[in-house]
Amino acid sequence: MKDTYILGIESSCDETSVAIVKNGTEDIATVISSQIDIHKNYGGVVPEIASRQHVKNITIVLEECLTKANLSMNDITAIAVTYGPGLIGSLLIGLEAAKTLAFIYNKPLIPVHHIAGHIYANNLVKELQFPLLAVVVSGGHTELVEMSNHYKFKKIGGTLDDAIGECYDKVARIIGLEYPGGPKLDKLAESGHNTYKLPVPLKDDSYNFSFSGLKSAVINLVHNEEQRKSTIIKENLAASFQTVAVEAIITKVKRAIVQKNIKHIILAGGVAANKGLRQALQDLATTLNVDLTIPPLKYCTDNATMIAAAGYYAYKDGRIADLKLNSKSQDELK
Repeated sequence: MKDTYILGIESSCDETSVAIVKNGTEDIATVISSQIDIHKNYGGVVPEIASRQHVKNITIVLEECLTKANLSMNDITAIAVTYGPGLIGSLLIGLEAAKTLAFIYNKPLIPVHHIAGHIYANNLVKELQFPLLAVVVSGGHTELVEMSNHYKFKKIGGTLDDAIGECYDKVARIIGLEYPGGPKLDKLAESGHNTYKLPVPLKDDSYNFSFSGLKSAVINLVHNEEQRKSTIIKENLAASFQTVAVEAIITKVKRAIVQKNIKHIILAGGVAANKGLRQALQDLATTLNVDLTIPPLKYCTDNATMIAAAGYYAYKDGRIADLKLNSKSQDELK
């Protein structure tokens, strides 16, 4: 059977990435141009600057990826691109590049939801087994997604306010950590102890999450300690926050596994790199005797490899778009 080569393009935020994946599982070549050092100066991603950088980088990254793979556009079966959700200006750069390539080389154009990409990053590690539960954790999303088969997504719960990654970054800023704060907070928590009392958010019977109250609790705690002239032990506050944040996720994941007879858990999204969450899920999987897949760190943050991997299954599912395809800053996974 002829091999399928999917060229993926990802530009939803501040990473310009192009990758080529063979048959949905083999990473042939991946190139990522990161903007972290640029946005660090502003304490977060500046959308207009991100868009300009994508314009500068997209053709360079594309050419480097093809060279690295030792392939030409004639070898490519189809082109997969992140159409949303994300920063609209950033998304448009990648989408226009993909549409141009699809038109010039007469290749199928495959629209890929950003979260589908994060989910299928796990397929690069181990073939997905169904029914599975995807634990999606990132700067913009905290969701539990049930899958009965490839490209069959059913969102059973999500955040009602702040996403877990957003909450991490805001708490990191409160205690004085520079952008990107989430990974630094995770690292700090390793050397701390759970000594500060913080509330576990949204302790109910749903599969939903809420992290705004936890963020507010940290703000109030820091403010009160400063009023008392007490010194905040940052390592302990980081550990206390992470303990509660992870507990909020693990509690609902455990309930979903038991109630829905899940056989395979996968972790997806930028916060999948979080050591505290990874360890807690490993412990849970062992306790409940279910399979767990966690992508390597290089596939946790935004990358085109995951988009190409998801694009393979979207292509097999007949999800081909025309050149009228547009970007969406917000869109439900379906």
